[in-house]
Amino acid sequence: MDLKGYLEQHSMETMTLLGDEAVAIGAIHGGLSRAYSYPGTPATEILEFLMSYERKHGGPKASWSANEKTAYEEALGVSLAGKRALVSMKHVGLNVAADPFINSSVVQLNGGLVVAVADDPGMHSSQDEQDSRFYADFAKAICLEPCDQQEAYEMTKDAFTLSERFKIPVMIRLVTRIAHSRAIVKVAGNNTENQVQKSSDRGSWILIPANAKKLWKKRLNQEKEIVSELANSKYNSLYLNVDNKEFGVITTGLAKNYYLENLPDLSVKPSHLHLGAYPISNEQVLKLFKHVQKVLVIEEGYPFVEKRFRGIEAGRVEIQGKETGHVKRDGELTPEIVRAALGLTERKKLAAVEEAEKIPARPPQLCAGCPHIDTFDALKKALTNYPNSVVTSDIGCYTLGALPPYNAIESCVCMGASVGMAKGAADAGLTPAVAVIGDSTFIHSGISPLIDAINSDTNMTLIILDNQAVAMTGGQTTIMSSARLQSTLLGLGVDKDHFHVLNAHRNATEKNTEIIKSELDHKGLSVIVAVRECLETAKKKKKTTH
Repeated sequence: MDLKGYLEQHSMETMTLLGDEAVAIGAIHGGLSRAYSYPGTPATEILEFLMSYERKHGGPKASWSANEKTAYEEALGVSLAGKRALVSMKHVGLNVAADPFINSSVVQLNGGLVVAVADDPGMHSSQDEQDSRFYADFAKAICLEPCDQQEAYEMTKDAFTLSERFKIPVMIRLVTRIAHSRAIVKVAGNNTENQVQKSSDRGSWILIPANAKKLWKKRLNQEKEIVSELANSKYNSLYLNVDNKEFGVITTGLAKNYYLENLPDLSVKPSHLHLGAYPISNEQVLKLFKHVQKVLVIEEGYPFVEKRFRGIEAGRVEIQGKETGHVKRDGELTPEIVRAALGLTERKKLAAVEEAEKIPARPPQLCAGCPHIDTFDALKKALTNYPNSVVTSDIGCYTLGALPPYNAIESCVCMGASVGMAKGAADAGLTPAVAVIGDSTFIHSGISPLIDAINSDTNMTLIILDNQAVAMTGGQTTIMSSARLQSTLLGLGVDKDHFHVLNAHRNATEKNTEIIKSELDHKGLSVIVAVRECLETAKKKKKTTH
């Protein structure tokens, strides 16, 4: 029996799920109609699961978008139509979607809109450790932070109801350890989708100043009701130990699990406030602060809660946490870090763990036979006699070109930055200026800066590494084919005399080197597309066809 039929026959069953998958099933059971995303670790598996589910059962509909901003705006359109939508992304993807996300908190949403954001403490595959709770607070949106996969499922289901009740977006804030670890989750049957029904109040979606002022005031007046609703949420809990008025602990999200893991080793059980729903009510916080002399705040990410509580009770309560150095500020939270913060002695490590820690780290590298290797070889040879050159790069597998033995790129900041940075470097006088970007990243956010370069005929060379996949996140299909990409570039206004399509293969290295060199000498904009399919995605395709 397939998953859908199985769930329909069992009102409550258990499944072993990644946190990402728990969000996906929670959305399905919450009446989801459409889901959108751009691949980004550790959030990618949310949409991958939904796409797989759609192929098997015909819905709900799920699709990749050009970037996180377009994904969010597509989800907004679903809400406008009265249906429920999920948009998922990693934390830095929310930077890209920040404009529609923040403004969507001002309009009066129609269908429920849930944004699942996966933060990456420890920077396993990201440029920074930013904490998305600050975005939710800034937008005055509701944020739910699961402590485990079960809550990830339940919170996602509940989020649609909350979104429709208050007509604002609801964020599900995941972190890597929940998104990418498995646990047994109890799931309930499917909910039905909303019917299409546009809002009767057109002004609630038109953010011209006259409307926006009224909507903003309405939103501010709603805050007390939202805080009151969430204060009684099942995702927040308070325990006061009447026999211990010295010490209390505040946890958020995943930190609860690490605290509970160490709790049996404490001689006295502290009072404990757990927070899983934001915005936070001061009511429960004040109850804890009036009961104890000292509080330890344990949270994954930035000291968001810790900062908020400083100054409550006029500083009578000592607050310990990341800002005071009691909890490590960078990297992922671990049971060992929490243990130390609680004043417990370090556990003795297993011999196997100690031996494993002695193994030298092996840096990541491009796969053997990767087409990017051949393009980097040609580029480095072409740049041999240019001491004042600069090569800006972007986010993708090709970022590994920064490492030995390639040492081929000099920057990697954010999606699409390679193109704009090369233009700026060229404007400042560095020559030749070369930008290296992948095909999917170019579609994501490289088109706009290229238009700037076309407009001024900037003295730079753009090399698009077209491996026909979003390879770094698992080989998702790029939403634009090689042929369409090439016609798009010419349609934007790239000079056809300085536009080249290369075969990114070692057998063509000498020929490619000569073409790149000729364009480096051109005093103006040139665009080169290096084409060869990612070997790993080619292998997957071969397996599925045999």
